Amino acid sequence: MAFIALKVLVSSGLLYAVISKAGIHKVSATISRIDPRSFALASMIYILSIFVSSLRWQLLLPKGFRLRKLFSLYLIGSFFNNILPGIVGGDAIKAYYLYRDTGKSSLSIASVFTDRYIGFAALMLLGLAAYPFGLNYFSGSYIEWVLPLIVLIFVTGSFVVFGLRIGNRFRLVSQFYDYLSFYKNQRITVLKTFFISLILQITNICAVYIICLGLKVDIPLLSLFIFIPIISTLATIPISISGLGVREASFVLLLGFLGVSPMHATAISFAWFLSVAVGSLPGLVEYLRYKRVA
Repeated sequence: MAFIALKVLVSSGLLYAVISKAGIHKVSATISRIDPRSFALASMIYILSIFVSSLRWQLLLPKGFRLRKLFSLYLIGSFFNNILPGIVGGDAIKAYYLYRDTGKSSLSIASVFTDRYIGFAALMLLGLAAYPFGLNYFSGSYIEWVLPLIVLIFVTGSFVVFGLRIGNRFRLVSQFYDYLSFYKNQRITVLKTFFISLILQITNICAVYIICLGLKVDIPLLSLFIFIPIISTLATIPISISGLGVREASFVLLLGFLGVSPMHATAISFAWFLSVAVGSLPGLVEYLRYKRVA
């Protein structure tokens, strides 16, 4: 309970600082003028990305799991991540319902973790690929070291988890590593899931760009391939409620290097979040359906 209270404090504090600087009335007025076609397209892209993510998850599970069911669980997970943040994580919900249907805890946890891990690895690769070409946007500032540092921490963490096999003596963790070892030898499957992840991350970054176009904010698309990996990573750190506050502050800081005002940067962040939230609403329908079946 104290940890949740801390997350609320962090989110509310950062949001207050950002909104005070940007002006809540100016931000809301800017968002209200967004091209509805851009907003609708961004929401549709998010729903499509959930469906494609379900395809990726299916590849990481034994044969026999229906795509319709996995899509339903992904929708529920997105709903908890974006609409009911900070209470129960969407990944935990997906793992729980998969465990409820299979009775295999290690399979449920490991498949959800691997799905998330491969997606994040693809995002880091895209950021690194764009980094040399977009360095001029923030060259000479401390920001130029943020993405390489994030990648270094990611690689180091991967070595600790997969190389040193920390906690292997515990039964559940041991089963988790058995699952990962199996897929380590399934190179074609891993390559397929990684390719899908690249497409997903490119599409999601383009959704942010579409939001920018809808708000009539001129931002180079290349810059988003560097900034979105940083923003997504910082928002994932469990110190806030679903990244609220952290995400907005990151947008203001990073887009400031492009000459974007705090008002427009905050509007982009909120509009992106709202488009994702709207795209997550079908998860409520699926969650209520699961509750009736339970």
